[in-house]
Amino acid sequence: MPGMWPLFWPAVAFVGVSLVALLFRAALTSGLRRWFGPANVQLFLSAIRLPSILWCLVLGLFVAISVVEMPPRLKEPLHTLLQAAIILSVTFTVAGVLSSLAAAAGERRALGLGMTGLVRTAVRGAILAIGSLVLLDALGVQITPLLTALCVGGLAVALALQDTLSNLFAGVHLLADKPIRVGDYVKIADTIEGYVVDVGWRSTRVRMLQNNVVIVPNKRVAESVVINYDMPERRMALLLPVSVSYASDPDEVERVLIDEARRAVGEVAGLVGEPPPMARLIPGFGAYSLDFTLVCQVASFVDQYAVQHELRKRILRRLRAESIDIPFPVRTIEVRGPDGDRAAGSVPAP
Repeated sequence: MPGMWPLFWPAVAFVGVSLVALLFRAALTSGLRRWFGPANVQLFLSAIRLPSILWCLVLGLFVAISVVEMPPRLKEPLHTLLQAAIILSVTFTVAGVLSSLAAAAGERRALGLGMTGLVRTAVRGAILAIGSLVLLDALGVQITPLLTALCVGGLAVALALQDTLSNLFAGVHLLADKPIRVGDYVKIADTIEGYVVDVGWRSTRVRMLQNNVVIVPNKRVAESVVINYDMPERRMALLLPVSVSYASDPDEVERVLIDEARRAVGEVAGLVGEPPPMARLIPGFGAYSLDFTLVCQVASFVDQYAVQHELRKRILRRLRAESIDIPFPVRTIEVRGPDGDRAAGSVPAP
């Protein structure tokens, strides 16, 4: 029993400090939930739940080691080990929190653009690299020779992974220039059309309207002609061709088309009333009809399909109610006799 007395006070210090730290942790967690709301701090609290318990125990062990009389050759390695544990836990915690915050900010568009996998990976990688350098410095490892070796090794890796690095830098270019953003509806190289799901370190993922995901190398995206239907804004003009008979009054047709488009605003999902719809006699005089173009606004590119469907049905019913004919192609055949005279009665043929 006498041999146990030297460990009594270190044990008391360890238990006491750990309990105080755990109580402070619980009070701080409760205060954060009450002040900021559970939804706002849930991400942060989830990331530090386990590491914070480790920090409390490490703090208690650190105080216990400071209280007990230990040989320097044993005390210094223990201090170094505890310091390394704290650095590692803080590094992984900060990397996880910042990566999750970047993803959450991208989903809410709080930063003006969607956060991609490349951004989240870059944030996490930067924090881990900084933490590794701090850890090596704490362990007494010389960082300068290590960085020199990494530079030489990185050159060799760069030569071996030229295609991969070209896609990586193309992804960085896409993020910097921002021709496309996560969530935008785009067309790439006239063949790939859909929503941008993610811009990763090697490829860009596009979800097509058929609900299939197309994976395009970043290099090809950067080199292709890209149409972004969500820039500068999602609203776009819809051009709807309407053909009527030459016997129709152009002013009456224009009035009917504009009136029907205005009536549909608020009733047809995706149809926007501002700027107001308009009708123009363009392209104009067709071979069999007067060709009008109804111009209206839709909320986004994909809304045009349902809007066209509903507007065409409404316009067809309205033209029939107004006795305005929609012509069909007619070809007139003239039959002439042997002497070249026109025969009585020409025969129209469809």
